[in-house]
Formats: sequence, structure tokens, C-alpha cells
Amino acid sequence: MNSFTDNFTINGITLTAQPICRQGEVLTPDALEFVGKLHRATAERRQELMQARHARRNQISSGQDPRFLPQTEAIRNDPSWRVAPPAPGLEDRRVEITGPVDKKMTINALNSGAKVWLADMEDSSTPTWRNVIQGQLNLTDALERRIDFTTPEGKEYKLKAAEDLPTIVVRPRGWHLPEKHMLIDGKPIAGGIVDFGLYFFHNARRLLAQGKGPYFYLPKIENHLEARLWNDIFILAQDLLGIPQGAIRATVLIETITAAFEMEEILYELRDHASGLNAGRWDYIFSLIKNFRTRGPRFVLPDRGQVTMTQPFMRAYTEQLVRACHRRGAMAIGGMAAAVPNRKDEAANTASFEKVRTDKTREANDGFDGSWVAHPDLVPVCREVFDSVLGEAPNQLTKSREDVTPDDRALIDIASTQGTITEAGIRQNIEVGIRYIESWLRGNGAVAIHNLMEDAATAEISRSQLWQWIHSHAITEHGDIISREWVQDMLDEEFARLERFDGDRFADARSIFEEVTLTEEFPTFLTIPAYARYLTEAREEATAEELVAA
Repeated sequence: MNSFTDNFTINGITLTAQPICRQGEVLTPDALEFVGKLHRATAERRQELMQARHARRNQISSGQDPRFLPQTEAIRNDPSWRVAPPAPGLEDRRVEITGPVDKKMTINALNSGAKVWLADMEDSSTPTWRNVIQGQLNLTDALERRIDFTTPEGKEYKLKAAEDLPTIVVRPRGWHLPEKHMLIDGKPIAGGIVDFGLYFFHNARRLLAQGKGPYFYLPKIENHLEARLWNDIFILAQDLLGIPQGAIRATVLIETITAAFEMEEILYELRDHASGLNAGRWDYIFSLIKNFRTRGPRFVLPDRGQVTMTQPFMRAYTEQLVRACHRRGAMAIGGMAAAVPNRKDEAANTASFEKVRTDKTREANDGFDGSWVAHPDLVPVCREVFDSVLGEAPNQLTKSREDVTPDDRALIDIASTQGTITEAGIRQNIEVGIRYIESWLRGNGAVAIHNLMEDAATAEISRSQLWQWIHSHAITEHGDIISREWVQDMLDEEFARLERFDGDRFADARSIFEEVTLTEEFPTFLTIPAYARYLTEAREEATAEELVAA
């Protein structure tokens, strides 16, 4: 199978990518048949849900603020239901490390001392065909303890003892992302079904035999009907392989503004498979900007660095999340500490660690059961904070937060946000956006820039803020009106400052950045045109349907 160079069809799935080493271990006929069944059972509903996203965004942009749903009020008001109890390996989640599933990160994350590793096939991973398949291989190799390797410089990477390794929770791609190298009837399979299906098919039984289970993080969900689709996929997948129902556990990232109005409903739809909710702060900010970008000054945010978790609308979001989770027996997991330690600058490191400590202390005191870090050096900081609050307890499920009143108005009280827009903030958005996209095009989806770990979500904030500021005629702290021409001039200047190197992709990155920032239309995700144009074997433009309905 690894010898084909043109399109090749197995069990109704056409593979269009140039094959990579060992992909036959992943793309077995049985695995492809399994993925095909998941796709065929859900493709029509997925498309309907994508169109529903588009319709709801139009409602919001035309002036209709989201509210708690009257049609699901009975679910929210019913005090009796609970999600499934914590699964083996997920009782204690006080510190979770996130990162892509390349070989080095896999070993470093598993050796980090965290309780959970979010093995990320989404925002911190560029979905090249090599990354998609190699990530599956790395996960299976890690579970089989055959992933050790030595670099050309002689540095050894080896896994610790099995009992010291964190629980693996895999994050597949969101519903909006296609896998254009796997086609059924000429149409791409959803990237999330590819990621979930291949991992589940090859590893569900192995994980259960090891005393844990197939656990997942679900990204970019916008409402409870999208959660229902995932739940139906879980039921089907378990049935097809004869895995006990409820073996799967899923933690949902509340990282879209619309999902924040349906947190209990999302838990309800997944209740037999639900593990918790996560406060995906960066995508959440991006989602808010995207949905309200044309609604004028009331919804204009200051510089990204000033949109902290202490701003009123972010406090409402996190406190209501903890209340929703603990009311239903689900874990509440805090947001990302994006700091990347700089071992050459002790003063900067100290300040950075103190910010992380303050952030995690606030989360722990609010009742979160754990939180995320992006770098192994931050694991001890996060663990120490949660240890001091949790003591001997594995979590804070008993902290009900009944003092918090659900308030749908507070979730979009952007007008109370304190801060300013600065020229430095505009320039930072330009630099971060272009530098991230350039790295993404070279296959690296997690990038340290100015001692912060940037992923697709933070790049999305950068370009969407600029788009909104331009179209809202926003004003800087010095009274300058932000125009497309001014941003273009600053983009020229910032681009000229970038340090170039052989084989860089800055020209392509600039093209993508300008397309998603300076044009009249607003592509829903920058990764959609970038993927279609630069990462698929048949280079193409993203279709209008993909750009609008995602």
C-alpha cells in the first residue's frame, strides 16, 4: 500500500496524498472502513449544522443578541440529572499540559509530571498529511512504549515508568476542517472524524486493557446540537467495535460565544460520555469578535494583551462554567497559561511565572478542578497552586458555586471592558499573525513568539481584531482612526523587519494574512484558505461554502 503515488481507493475511501513511511499501519482496510461508516452516518447532519452556524452568525450580526434558550429551559431547571462519574485516569486533572503530537512533544508531555496530556491534533498542529498520519503513529507508539529515540546530537528521549505518565486526552480537529486527502464520493471526510476514528479504532481496546479509556477533547462546538452529533458518533463507534457504551469520555471546550449560552445543554447531550468543560479563553475571544465584528463600538475590544481573565465578561464566562459543571458532576478545567519560559532571561522568567501563578490561583479559588499549561516548566507552578487548594482531594466537584447566578447579559457585557487600542497593539497583531502563519505553513502549529506560545486561536484574534478595528473605525488611545490604509502601511513596515531565512514561507504567510484581514469579506477561519491553498496535494482555492459555513 505504501507504494502508490496516485489516487488509491480502499473500502470506498480514496486517498490522494503522497504516502509517508508506515502509513499502512494506520490506514488499514478495516480502519478505513470504520472511518467511512462514521462519515456516511453523519455527513449530512454535519453539513446541516455548519449551515446552522452560518444562519446564527447572520442573526447575531443583524442585531439579535444570543440568550439562554427557552426551548431547553426544562433541562437547565431539572436538578436531577448528572453526567457520568469520573473515568479511570480522569479523577484528578489538576494540571494538564497541551501540545501537538510530534515525537518530541509526545515524550516531553508524557514525562512532564502533568496529570493529563491534551494530545492536540487541532489548533497547535498543522494538518499536513505527514502530521496527521505521524501523529496517529506517535500516539500508538507511546501507548506501546516504543517511541524512544535519540537525536543526531546524541540527546535521548525516553518515557518514564508507565505509572508516572499522564492520562492521554486527544483533541481531534473541529467540525469546520476537512481532510482533503481522504475522499468519499469525491468529497472530503471531516478532519475530526479522521482524527477521532483512526485513534479510536487502533487504541480503544488497548487503552481499556491499560486501565483507562479513549478520552477526547471536543473543540469549536457552537451549540448543544453539535454536541449531540458527537454523542451519536460515540455510540456508533462503540457499537461498531463492541466497546462498552460509556467507555468514551469527552471534555468540551467552551471556546465559542454561542456555546457559553448552552453549557448545561451540552453536558446533557453528552451526559453518558461527558467528563467536563474547559474554558478555552483564546478561541472564546476570537469567537466573540467574529460574531459581533459588525455590531459597532459596543463590541470593540482593546489590545489583546489587555483582554485578561479579570475583565467582567470573562469573569462571567468562567464563573458560570464552573457552576454549570459542578451542578452536573462534571469537571471544570481552566484556560491556557501560554507563557514559554526563557531560560536565558531570569528576570523575565520570574515575572512570567508570577503571572501564571496569579492566573492559576484565581482559577483554583473559583472552583476549577485543574488547568492548562503549554510548557513542561510550568507544570510545577500549576500543580503547586492546585495542591494548596485541593489538599488531599482529587478535585473540587463539591464546590457548587451556587453563589453564581446564570446571567446571559453578563456574557456579552463587552462595554464594561477596560482598556485601550494602541499602535503597539496593532503592530503586535500584525507581527504575531504573519509569523504564526509562516510557521504553520512549514508544519509547525505551536510557535513561541515573545515568550508566549501562539497557536491558531491567538493568530485568529490578531487578524480578527484588525478586521474589526478597521470596519468599526476604531480609535486608538491617541485619537487616531484605524483605517485599512494605515494598517497596510504598518503591515509593510512590520513585514520589512522580519528576519528572513532560506526556505521561509513569509511571502505566502503575508498573502494569507492580508486575505483574512484586509478584505471586505471575513473568512470564518484563516486555516481554511491556508489549508486549501498550501497544504493539500491538489492546490486549490477554498470553496465559497467552506469559507462561509464553517
